[in-house]
Amino acid sequence: MSNPVLAELIRGGMVESRHSGAVAVSDPEGRLVLALGDVARPVFPRSAVKAFQALPLLESGAADKLGLTDADIALAVSSHGGEQRHVETAAAMLAKAGRDVGTLECGVHAPSFRPAAWALLRAGEEPSALHNNCSGKHAGFICLACAGDRDPHGYIEAGHPVMREVMGAVNEMSGAALAGDGVGIDGCSIPTQAAPLAGVARGFARFGTGIHLGPGRAKAAARIRRAAAAEPFLVAGTKRFCTDIMTIFGERVFVKTGAEGVFCAAFPELGYGIALKCDDGGTRAAELMMAGVIAKLLPLSDSEAQALKRFLEPVQKNWNGIEVGRLRLAGALA
Repeated sequence: MSNPVLAELIRGGMVESRHSGAVAVSDPEGRLVLALGDVARPVFPRSAVKAFQALPLLESGAADKLGLTDADIALAVSSHGGEQRHVETAAAMLAKAGRDVGTLECGVHAPSFRPAAWALLRAGEEPSALHNNCSGKHAGFICLACAGDRDPHGYIEAGHPVMREVMGAVNEMSGAALAGDGVGIDGCSIPTQAAPLAGVARGFARFGTGIHLGPGRAKAAARIRRAAAAEPFLVAGTKRFCTDIMTIFGERVFVKTGAEGVFCAAFPELGYGIALKCDDGGTRAAELMMAGVIAKLLPLSDSEAQALKRFLEPVQKNWNGIEVGRLRLAGALA
């Protein structure tokens, strides 16, 4: 099945690039409200399901035992830019578990937010694992291990007790694979599980409403949503889609990006979960597609519609700041 073109780049009055993709919008029963393209084909949702991966941290009582705050929980589901507050919050989470940066097994890279990377260079400092965009998620895994008096060493491996809980939660929420060809290795070294977009969307519908979740999991999901709405900066960072959208909509929209053009969301008031993938892995088109879904389905106030407008008509500029093109929605999202 060929996926439809859902976004286009316009330059000089012509279509320069086309981005195809698939979109699934589901209710908690698994009924598809909207299905564009092949939503049954398994994809790797990558970081877009960090909220599912964080459920054991809340369900187990570890977050309460260690006194994790909304900021900590928001960072635990983040793909952050390595800005100062992100780094400080990750370090604080580790300290609450009695650990430090040396326990992180996510690897080291420079902050993805360029000004933060430049600041490190000017200060003559090297990046650490705290700057890794997944350090908050990994700090959450370490907190889960330590709160249960378990050795966190090797927590990134599929056989570690913590990772078994995490993978089990993702499987239960989305129908993701637990073993075999449907399990790969993510950029931060933990297992990544493939699942159909329709299953992921159904999981986010349940995440957003608590329907078909046990009391403990429903409470955990609600707390994650509240934390992200209270601390949207920590979920991504400066000039980032997830942070900006949740700043605009608060608890009306929980949204999370994943690598390779994946986005997931929950619209609690509508009872809908959303999962989409841009086929070429392009973030710019995936963001536009998610903005298009928000505009298509969510009732908007005048102020929300105005704030969303820049995400629906993203301008492309060159290094001189000159507008050279625009992205626009196409197909059923136009």
